[in-house]
Amino acid sequence: MNSKNKPRPDGLVYSTNNDYYNDYPEEPAGETLPKEKQKLRVKLDTKQRAGKVVTLVEGFVGTVEDLEALGKQLKTKCGAGGSAKDGLILIQGDYKEKVVNWLKDWGYVQTK
Repeated sequence: MNSKNKPRPDGLVYSTNNDYYNDYPEEPAGETLPKEKQKLRVKLDTKQRAGKVVTLVEGFVGTVEDLEALGKQLKTKCGAGGSAKDGLILIQGDYKEKVVNWLKDWGYVQTK
């Protein structure tokens, strides 16, 4: 992707000034915290979902790939659909107790 097309945190999308982009540092690649240091929170949610219940897993700190891998494992165990993005794992249905137990079994000891 061309550096002129990259959105910036300050909201600027395009500039004709070539020097404007040189002062912006590249984003460092994030690292995933070890399982025992992750503080995951599991809760049920129905907001903006037409009354349907979803299980949310919040608090994951790490790369997008690791988040998606954990989300895929949980969706497979639950046999349900869902998504993993923006630091959240969303699983369709009420699987709160099962998800908490699986995460603890997998080494995420600070899960509630």
